[in-house]
Amino acid sequence: MLQVFVKKGKVITEDVPAPIVSEGSILIKVFHSCISAGTEVSSVEDSKISLIRKVIEKPERIISGFKMLSQLGFSKSISEIKDITNHSTPIGYSISGVVLSVGEGVNEFEAGDYVAAAGAGLANHAEYVNVPKNLVVKCPKGIDMKSASTVTLGAISMHGVRRSELSIGDYCAVFGTGILGLISIQILCKMGVRVIAVDVDDRRLEIAKKLGAEVIVNSSKQDPIKSAFIFTNNYGVDSVLFSANVSSGEPLSQAFNMCKRKGKVVMLGKAKLDIDRKDIYKKELDLITSTSYGPGRYDDIYEKEGIDYPYSYVRWTEKRNLEEFLRLISVNDIVLNHLIEKEYPIDKAGEAFDDIQSNPIKPLIVLLNYNSNNSVEVLKNIKLNRKIKLRDLKNNKKEIINVAIIGAGPFAKQVHIPNFKRLKSKFNLYALMSRNGFNTKNTAETYDFNYCTTSLDEILSDKKVDLVFITSNHKSHAKYVLEALKAGKNVFVEKPLAINKKELNEIKRFYDSSDKIIKPMLTVGFNRRFSDYTKKIKEITDTSNQPLFIHYRMNAGFKDPKSPIFQEGGRIIGEACHIIDLMSYLTESKLKSISWESLNPNNRQFLKDDNKSIVLKYQNGSICTIHYFAVGSNLLEKEYMEIHFENKTIIMNDYKSLYGLGIYFQKYETEKSEKGHIQELNILYDYLVGNQSNWPIDLDQLFETTEATFIISSE
Repeated sequence: MLQVFVKKGKVITEDVPAPIVSEGSILIKVFHSCISAGTEVSSVEDSKISLIRKVIEKPERIISGFKMLSQLGFSKSISEIKDITNHSTPIGYSISGVVLSVGEGVNEFEAGDYVAAAGAGLANHAEYVNVPKNLVVKCPKGIDMKSASTVTLGAISMHGVRRSELSIGDYCAVFGTGILGLISIQILCKMGVRVIAVDVDDRRLEIAKKLGAEVIVNSSKQDPIKSAFIFTNNYGVDSVLFSANVSSGEPLSQAFNMCKRKGKVVMLGKAKLDIDRKDIYKKELDLITSTSYGPGRYDDIYEKEGIDYPYSYVRWTEKRNLEEFLRLISVNDIVLNHLIEKEYPIDKAGEAFDDIQSNPIKPLIVLLNYNSNNSVEVLKNIKLNRKIKLRDLKNNKKEIINVAIIGAGPFAKQVHIPNFKRLKSKFNLYALMSRNGFNTKNTAETYDFNYCTTSLDEILSDKKVDLVFITSNHKSHAKYVLEALKAGKNVFVEKPLAINKKELNEIKRFYDSSDKIIKPMLTVGFNRRFSDYTKKIKEITDTSNQPLFIHYRMNAGFKDPKSPIFQEGGRIIGEACHIIDLMSYLTESKLKSISWESLNPNNRQFLKDDNKSIVLKYQNGSICTIHYFAVGSNLLEKEYMEIHFENKTIIMNDYKSLYGLGIYFQKYETEKSEKGHIQELNILYDYLVGNQSNWPIDLDQLFETTEATFIISSE
């Protein structure tokens, strides 16, 4: 499908894999999308700024850079910077179209519904978009779909008007008569509010006059403050709706001075916040921010999880603002047809943005169209292309493993993909799959994959795929693992293997089945056991037949309770599993018992699941304690281990140093943490090419570790 991006100051249209409908979302065939001359054009200008200049303009980024180097190391940091600088950013946030399909949990929409949708990064300029249900609204019957594509701009204006708290007969100054200002004027006039419009563009001011503004003021020729006081019988306006986008602070100062005592200035647009206290103090003015489309915006629980706010307590959410705006269009209370001044096909998006930027007469509403007849008949003929070939497979030698990676998130790009590149004589980055088409293609191009796709079926049906490597979000792991195994593919999955017993039992049943076929290999990214530090420890402890006493500390650090990890099994299942696996490996014994205590901090931002003291007892007599906590100082190293046996002690500090007490071996040190990520790939390779017969990790150990995390997280 075609989608619009901005890259290094240029707007481009590229072919990317079409998205897959996800849980709680709606897959939409786009008819029209509306260009925001303010927000989107600004993002294009910002993308021209070099990374060095951005650092110079905001020196605090230097500190962030040093922090990245200390956390990720040089090669991973370079990989991250490469990804940032080469990245194409999708643009667009307001569309109309027809529903193709709905995801699990969506009941209020069905295929064939005419809809409009909002959301930057979601309702993009693209032939197909996948948008969460709370950002999608049905179009009233008979509505013009071109006008419906402005739904986001309408909701922004509507929320700004609501924030002004005006009523019949009040005075309002609309400062800036771009599309937000012109929509706001129509809404205000229908409410019975008396409007004075301010701008420097006579053409737009005349349109404002036709739409209901009683007074228009060109602030480059007239004094807007004096005009406002004449208009209001020397009282000043009740509110200013500031919808201009300016770099100067002077217009905002004028807005303050147009107000009556105890008036309001509502910020829809942007201005330099260089506020003179005397402008607001004596009148006791309120400066109010209007956040986008209304309550719910930037709240992941509302937008991504689809949980609505109670109607009685939050009357006008962003979705209800979107719906009301479309209703006002459908009954002709808001008229936009004559404000739509330019249309371009999607493949001419670059020209559209060039026109907006260079034309001295700025068009008001500019739309992109998608060669559709706006009919549900389009549903019958749609064939979505979910695979983009990037290069030919030049080397298909048996000893080189073709890897298909599922998931293109930060961890894959910072750790695994660079490691595969380091091991290019053993592995080929063959295919990349994720649900997000533009991110998939961006990443695949940056790291030289053969192809990218949004379809799991493409991966599983490809006979050239030797290894499915899963790095997607935690809640998807078990599903992808099972489907890949059933397709006969060897599987590596980042931890965790599963996030609940039901998922784990399904994987167990696959291996327990009586099928006579040889079952494909499964391993989990428990990398600590493969670290060179662990190897050296094992060489020493293997000389003893005595049980081990091991103490492990993981200073996990604070995570926002709203973080997705807490909806995807939690941190014990998602991270502490590393340490439980390591203990099983070092003791070479099965678990006998598990006990734990949880810290209950008074500070609500820290959770019980983040702070646990765990005791693992093994059948060979070994005892391991794990202190996993989030309340520690970030100045303390993350991981630390002591192993005690036969009057001897081995101490490992954050996979950077290793030394012994009561035992002699040469101290081992590295500049950065070496946690075994590259070593686990080497061992995985040896199995896949037949250099060793044993799986990297025994299947029973994978299951035991996973089950242990469920037990510890059960309270």
